Amino acid sequence: MERDPFAITVARLRTQVGAVRSAEVAGPFDPTGELAAPSPGEADVPQGDEVAFAGTLVSISGGVVVSGEVTGRWIGPCRRCAGEVRGTIAVAVKERYLEHPAPDDEEAYLLEGDLLDLGPMVRDAIVLELPLAPLCSETCKGLCVQCGSDLNDGPCGCRELTDPRWATLDVLRSSEE
Repeated sequence: MERDPFAITVARLRTQVGAVRSAEVAGPFDPTGELAAPSPGEADVPQGDEVAFAGTLVSISGGVVVSGEVTGRWIGPCRRCAGEVRGTIAVAVKERYLEHPAPDDEEAYLLEGDLLDLGPMVRDAIVLELPLAPLCSETCKGLCVQCGSDLNDGPCGCRELTDPRWATLDVLRSSEE
């Protein structure tokens, strides 16, 4: 059976409150495939890509405080031109792992015995930082609404649409030009 790269044994760390240990782990973001983006128009971590955590573990009474940085890559479609956009995520985390979290404590992760599973925390941090509407560049011109051509490649040749509600004012525009 393959060992979970995000599972860390903390038995020695937990022998003394206030003990500190550094940790660096990396592994596949979604080995089971259950976290894939629900639609092709959303940003996601590339299939099989690794994400990483680097930071410290501090023993507290009844648990461990994990703090550090989670890093990974993402890919998604540009919101204007639908071209592929890639980027990286680096997010600071500070989370509690408790043996017996209170039922209403939704922010603490469960510490099962002496095994600390960083996987859920790492995945949560990455998913919460994925861009909702990525943009390939601030100057992206998008797609032509008539023919669908990528306007970043140049003009498409379609006539500019006029809004019929403003058609009577077009008389004024031609006299000003």
